[in-house]
Amino acid sequence: MNDKLTALIDKLNDEKRLTPGEWVCLFTEFTDEEREYAAKIARELSIKKYGKKIYVRGIVEFSNYCKNDCIYCGIRRSNRNAQRYRLTDDEICECCDEGYDLGYRTFVLQSGEDPAYTAERIAEIVRRIKARHPDCAVTLSLGEKEREEYLIMKQAGADRYLLRHETADKEHYSKLHPPEMSFEHRMNCLKTLKELGFQTGAGLMVGSPYQTAECLAKDLEFLGSFKPHMIGIGPFLPQKDTPFGDKPKGSYHLTLFLLSLCRIMLPNVLLPATTALGTIDPRGREQGILAGANVIMPNISPVAVRKKYMLYDNKICTEDSSDDCRFCLQARARSVGYDIEVTRGDYFD
Repeated sequence: MNDKLTALIDKLNDEKRLTPGEWVCLFTEFTDEEREYAAKIARELSIKKYGKKIYVRGIVEFSNYCKNDCIYCGIRRSNRNAQRYRLTDDEICECCDEGYDLGYRTFVLQSGEDPAYTAERIAEIVRRIKARHPDCAVTLSLGEKEREEYLIMKQAGADRYLLRHETADKEHYSKLHPPEMSFEHRMNCLKTLKELGFQTGAGLMVGSPYQTAECLAKDLEFLGSFKPHMIGIGPFLPQKDTPFGDKPKGSYHLTLFLLSLCRIMLPNVLLPATTALGTIDPRGREQGILAGANVIMPNISPVAVRKKYMLYDNKICTEDSSDDCRFCLQARARSVGYDIEVTRGDYFD
């Protein structure tokens, strides 16, 4: 192993921060030896905090309409090949009912930024889910809103909100999004969500076009200072109907390394082994757990619409039933010595 790099990993474990230059050094010089060294530390921290338990969150992808035109995304508004759909309020609640029977105690309602689902409509859906399943948490992942809209949803009982920042570098942000989207607004949304009391998730794509080691250093600096309750990290995966359709995939090993570094920097964070990680490698989610992750987010949307929510190509689990996914994940967790926890899986200090 490289003594200089292991010393930086040890410093991160002790001080919970590095300089921009030290981050860049880690990202550009690490090998499998340093990655595995970081994974061992991260895994020990995760087990100390959460035990050998994996929290599961059932995702309901209820609409693939989106008013935005993010350059990397398969459901961007200008993609004429996307087969659009919207679930009814009843269908969304029925997905959660089915998920509850399968042992899920957190439901993640996710969509494109679809104006058909107003804050008031989402609030009513949240109230219905909470009335039916009062022991469950509801997480929202609906993109950028205004403070008043977030407040309406929080007052209805929503517990958490996931909003990937995608990149903490403003110039890089402008290369991934159309001009009408604002880096400042994205960052202000995250700040507002925390202020309103949501358990707040941020995150990024590893290897997105034009990303540099310096960009990643800014991401880790941002995450270290913002201290989100959850961090979603997955490799960039291209979607054929976007301008980035011919771009290379993000690095699988760098993604695993970043998971470990985030766990070391923020030991209490909720850290998913993402679907994208499982898409880029058949054992990706298991390796994510061994790198320090403690959350898996399976799909409980109706099978008939899953292939239509295609943010990137070749997404896994689009044809499996919800119960197949549930028991497959349990087997995967047990294969690396962990077990599924039937609980809300809240963040705690």
